[in-house]
Amino acid sequence: MLRRTFMAATATLALTASSAFADGHSKDIVDTAAEAGSFTTLLAAAEAAGLVETLKGDGPLTVFAPTDEAFAALPEGTVEGLLEDTEALTAILTYHVVAGKVMSGDLSDGMMAPTVNGAEITVSLGDSVMINDATVVTADVEASNGVIHVIDTVLIPE
Repeated sequence: MLRRTFMAATATLALTASSAFADGHSKDIVDTAAEAGSFTTLLAAAEAAGLVETLKGDGPLTVFAPTDEAFAALPEGTVEGLLEDTEALTAILTYHVVAGKVMSGDLSDGMMAPTVNGAEITVSLGDSVMINDATVVTADVEASNGVIHVIDTVLIPE
C-alpha cells in the first residue's frame, strides 16, 4: 500500500507540469509525469523503489513532486546513494505523497498533513505556497488518480 501510494503521488506531481492535464485527466500520475519530461529522476527513483504500480493505482493521491532540478540540487552523491538504499529511498519518496486528492484551495496556513510514510508535512501560505522548505511552483495538476503539485526542493523527513 505504501509503495502504491507513493507511486501515485509521484505521478500526480508529474502531471502538474504536463499538458496532458488539459486532455481530460486521462493519464495517471506516472504517465503524466513521464510526458512532462521534467521528472525523470523522480520516476527513476519510483521505479527503483518499486512504487510505480502504486502511483498508477486508483488513488486518489496527492503528490508533491520535485523536479529534476530539485534532485540535482541535493549534495553530490545523494541520489546515487538513495538508489542503492531502497528503504531510505522509499521513506523519502513516500514523504512526498498524501492520501486523497488535496487541491490548493484545500490548503491552509500552518496546516499539517500526514504523508504516506507516516511523518507530517507543514503548509505555509504567504507570497508563495510552501511545503516545509519547498516552494510550490505549479499547483493543481490533475491526473486520473489524483493531483500533482510541483515543488522546487526534495523533501527530506526528519
